[in-house]
Amino acid sequence: MTIIHYHFRPGGVRRVIELATPEIMRRMGNPSASVLLAAGEPPDGVWLEKFRLLLFPLPVEVKVLPGFAYLSEQPASGAGSALKMRADLQSLLAKEMPRDSLVWAHNLGVGRNLLLARELVRACKNRRVRLLAHQHDWWFDSRWQRWAEFRRCGFCTVRAVAEAVFPAAGNFVHATINREDASFLEKHFPGRVQWLPNPAEPEMPPDPSRVAFARRWLRGQLETAAPVWLLPCRLLRRKNIGEALLLARWLRPEAWLVTTGGASSSDETAYAEKLEAAACDHGWPLRLGILAGDEREKPAVAELVAASEAVMLTSIQEGFGLPNLEAAAAGRPLIARRLPNIAPDLAGFGFRFPQSYGEILVAPGLFDWSAEVRRQDVLFRAWLRTIPLAYRGWAGQPALLACRGKLQPVAFGRLTLTAQLEVLARSPEETWNLCAPLNPFLRTWKARSAAGGLKVTAWPHTASKSLGGPAYAARFEEIARARPRRTDGRTASLATQEEFLRARLASSRLFPLLWAPRT
Repeated sequence: MTIIHYHFRPGGVRRVIELATPEIMRRMGNPSASVLLAAGEPPDGVWLEKFRLLLFPLPVEVKVLPGFAYLSEQPASGAGSALKMRADLQSLLAKEMPRDSLVWAHNLGVGRNLLLARELVRACKNRRVRLLAHQHDWWFDSRWQRWAEFRRCGFCTVRAVAEAVFPAAGNFVHATINREDASFLEKHFPGRVQWLPNPAEPEMPPDPSRVAFARRWLRGQLETAAPVWLLPCRLLRRKNIGEALLLARWLRPEAWLVTTGGASSSDETAYAEKLEAAACDHGWPLRLGILAGDEREKPAVAELVAASEAVMLTSIQEGFGLPNLEAAAAGRPLIARRLPNIAPDLAGFGFRFPQSYGEILVAPGLFDWSAEVRRQDVLFRAWLRTIPLAYRGWAGQPALLACRGKLQPVAFGRLTLTAQLEVLARSPEETWNLCAPLNPFLRTWKARSAAGGLKVTAWPHTASKSLGGPAYAARFEEIARARPRRTDGRTASLATQEEFLRARLASSRLFPLLWAPRT
């Protein structure tokens, strides 16, 4: 099996690969099988060594092809890049045998390298290799800056983009990590879609000695024995880290908020730097990217989760919500936003999260309302210009701009980073007194936290049937071995993309944090 991704940096995609691949290879039951990892940059050596141990005795080969990396991180793109990509893929697939081979490609739909998506489909079709496109994220999930990038590398129409992301090739099948995405795809690609929720195993908690090591390591890194509230994520705007800090300061003032990963792309650097500078200026108990850099002599994310007092997930956009499950598996309390595209799936698995919420309302007097309205108006107009002209009229109205000048409580997650930092610059006592009445559930949570009694989500026995390794491998095999039905490529690709676009441009999914790298 060949596994393709832009990179193997820490994050949700890499975690899925390391958890699922051993189970999949056991399920396939081919003693002569092997695994080939192909990416635009080499994986971390420590991670690769652990991955090989998980798959032993199956051999694991690594192929680094710089053209597979994000296009935005490459020096050039266009016809020359496409030809080089074609040659790279021909070389990569030269040893594949059509009868047994499978290419498991991750996140082609996020659009970070449409040349790879298009040429991979062509190469697999020509060699009769099955291609499973595992879709974790999408380019139209508030990543509209990709549109200008698409045009620069030759994808000048929305149809051309749709045909690269949703190809009609007969060997191409989709796997999605939530039911909502699967439902959109199934309408236009019947028999070629599988809902493949991320694997999670509660039966294998970290070794107690490793948890103790993680606690000692955290104390050394923070130079304090204060409790840690962990946000297991990379430094991404969509993680809405300011909201986690606001909640932690209200509910557990003694705690340090710690995020695991660093900024992994240039699009996120400005957000990370501005947040870190504000934390330094104000002395906030915030440590960003504690695992960033070389992975040697550091605890794993699961070990940090188990060593923390509580886990947080304040994202405004997620495809699955793996930290929800990691907190439950480790028996740690979780405070998390209830996202409409993943909450039904988690409930269907049997999970109940007692400290989940929709949005956190803040009083309008805590930030410069007039300046924020002007700022959002400018940013929103600029953001609209990044959307293909045919779809600009589909965009809803942002929540703050819909107030039409009337001061009223607004969701913290629907502010720009500038306004969020204005709120955070106020004392926790002031913001609590003004905001607690707007969010009555917070008083209960604060009382639980003070008493050391934030509630833990039990791992339901029904969840393992859907999320355990064997269940995951069985679903994977089903879609990998399926015989895809024929699809009308003239209509299916564009129709699928437009159905997604209508949903993603609704008012409920508009967040200023995602309109530009600097907000």
